[in-house]
Amino acid sequence: MVKDIPTCELWSIDEARVVEAQDAINQVPIKEVSQMFKSIADLNRAKMTYALCVHEELCVCDIATLLNITIANASHHLRVLYNNGVVTYRKDGKRAFYRIFDEHIRQIMLVSIEHKKEVYPDETTNI
Repeated sequence: MVKDIPTCELWSIDEARVVEAQDAINQVPIKEVSQMFKSIADLNRAKMTYALCVHEELCVCDIATLLNITIANASHHLRVLYNNGVVTYRKDGKRAFYRIFDEHIRQIMLVSIEHKKEVYPDETTNI
């Protein structure tokens, strides 16, 4: 569904608001937040993240099986999520178990899913 987005019909800049917004942007790690969202934006990584919201932790083998991908591919995706602070892991012998980094990530994923349901209630896509 494509929605028309309204734009300004008159060019007018509120310089104080622009400066205030720029100052706010400069005071937070916005680049890192952008990278985190980008890492979750990949479909397989979004599925992994959600699966780890549902289950406390999953082995790389479980994740590969769940997504019908190779262990090497699953490991690559998990490394991207790990490098961006989305997941963490623990080793148990020769197995690696991944889990959501913290409750903030879980809430971001679950709130995003709820938001999608509110904005597009009639669109259910299961891939």
